[in-house]
Formats: sequence, C-alpha cells, structure tokens
Amino acid sequence: MKRAAKGEVIFGEDIRKLCDKGVDNLPGWSLAAAEVKAAVRNSTKHFLDAAAEEARNPTTTSAPEKLEGCYESVHNARWSHAVELPDGVERKKTRTGMGVHEGRPEQSWTYKKADDAIEKNDAVQQSGAAPPVLMVLASEKGWPYSRNTMQDPPKDVFVNCEVDRVWQIVKGDLTAWFSPHGGTDFKPERRVLIGTPGIGKSVAVGSYLLYQLPHDDAEKIQVVVHCFGGGDAYVSDKTTRAVTRYGDEDMCISELRSLRGHGRNVYIIYDVAKEGTPPPRHFAPTSGWGMIAVSFPKVTNYDEWAKQLQAARTIVNCPDEMDVKAMCAPG
Repeated sequence: MKRAAKGEVIFGEDIRKLCDKGVDNLPGWSLAAAEVKAAVRNSTKHFLDAAAEEARNPTTTSAPEKLEGCYESVHNARWSHAVELPDGVERKKTRTGMGVHEGRPEQSWTYKKADDAIEKNDAVQQSGAAPPVLMVLASEKGWPYSRNTMQDPPKDVFVNCEVDRVWQIVKGDLTAWFSPHGGTDFKPERRVLIGTPGIGKSVAVGSYLLYQLPHDDAEKIQVVVHCFGGGDAYVSDKTTRAVTRYGDEDMCISELRSLRGHGRNVYIIYDVAKEGTPPPRHFAPTSGWGMIAVSFPKVTNYDEWAKQLQAARTIVNCPDEMDVKAMCAPG
C-alpha cells in the first residue's frame, strides 16, 4: 500500500506544479519550456514524454479492445481494511498505530443528511468493532485508471469515508431512479465531483463506483462506462461480464449511440481532469442514464457543462492525517 500511495502523491504534486504554470494537457507539455519540464521528477517527465509521443503518432488500432479477465478482476476485488490500534504492545510495534486486516470490516461508517447533502455522522456509536480508518480494494489486473498511470498498474484502491460518502450519494440517486414512484419520465441525477488535485479522487472514487455499481442490484445498472477525457472509454457490461476499451472519440461516440439504441441502463463515470476540459456534449446522459463527472476545482472544467445539465455539485475533502497513516500501514 505504501509504494502505491507514494507514487500517486508524487505524480499529483508534479501535475499541480505543471497546472500552476499553465501546462494542463499533452500539447502544452510538448511545447513547455525546458525549465518547466525540469521542475518535475524524471518518472513524471518520461511518462508525459511517452504519452505525448503516442498522441502525436498513435499506434493503437481503431478496433475496440477486449480486456480479458478485467471484468472478473474488478468484480472480485479483494477487501482489506486498516483500523487504529488501541494503546499497548501491538500499537508500539507499528510506526503508524494502524493494523491491517483481510476482508470487509465488521462496521463501516455511518452518515446523516445535512440540507441536501450527506455527511459522516461521528455522533453515532455503533456496538461491536469500531469502523475502519481506511478500506482497500485490490484488483489483480488493476483498474481502468491504472492504465493511465506512469508506473506498473497499481492494484490497490484506497477508500476512506469521503470516497464511501460519494457512493452513498450515488446509491441514493439509484434508489430514486428505480423507485416505482419515479415515473417513466424520471431523470437520474447528474453530478459533478470537485476536489483538490492529487488527493486520489479520480482513482479512488471512479474505481470504487466502478466496483459498487454492478454489485448494487442485478436489474438496475447493466453497463458502467468509465471515461478519461472524451477519447478513452472502458465499457463494463454486466450481462456479458466483459470490459471493452474504446480508444478514440469516434469510437466512444459510436458505442454510446449503440447503448442508447439498445435501451440499456447506463451509468457514466467521466474523469474531467485527464484532459482539463468539460465533458463533450455526446457524453450528456439521456433520460435513462446517470452520470458523475470527476473534476478538480478549475471552473472551466465543469461549470458550463454542469449548468446545461443542471448537475448537482459535490465537494470531496482531502484525506486527513489518519487516512495517510493508514495508507502507509504495512499490509
């Protein structure tokens, strides 16, 4: 867990530096001055150089790519969790004060409604074991987000209470969507998730939703589309138990039209931060689709899109000190 967390933090720091200097896409990186490029780590520089070269001279074919074993890998992801150890000998043996256990925790976090939002409810005392500090999902073949990173595909996704809170919000949307009282013209909630760059919301929230949505109810969401910019989409089909990658914008448009034509219940997870631009219009969900756009707080990334679709805005908070300690706990 420690190595994956450190790599994510380093990459996030470098990307923030570049964004502060106005470099927020691959063409901008290619044209950046030498001193700008020198400000980031070599691992980040090599990754961005390779990505820019691939963008200039794409080697991928135009055919959709079937990702063998990826659906089962995500669907059967392994759980573990970190808990704070009580004072005593076991706690003194660790540097973080955390213990890591296999499987789901006996208790999870509880939440309460606050105005139109959902927030963690620390006032509720549950019987039995204390809730975890952090939960971890490990997918043997990694996650769609993993294919866009500079390192070997990380298998671990860190789920803190903020990440789980987003799922509780989306789960509430699904309940309203598929309620018999919703009516045939009911439109699923569209959401935009906003948070500071480098806090892991793209990998954590996107991947956690990708895991939870197919597990929630067999009759609800049949297809989950996880997008990184307008031209890289991973379509997870619950019926065929397969994941297909569509690697350019034309292919994405064609597949979305096909899904609409077949009347599938689709949920879209759209990672805005990858391209630094709002979702294209063809990613706007129809009356039968739900969608969440994951963005960092640059208004041009989401503002106009959110207004057009009347998307509800949700703020995700940074990990706290306990979260970071749990990420670094040996497991």
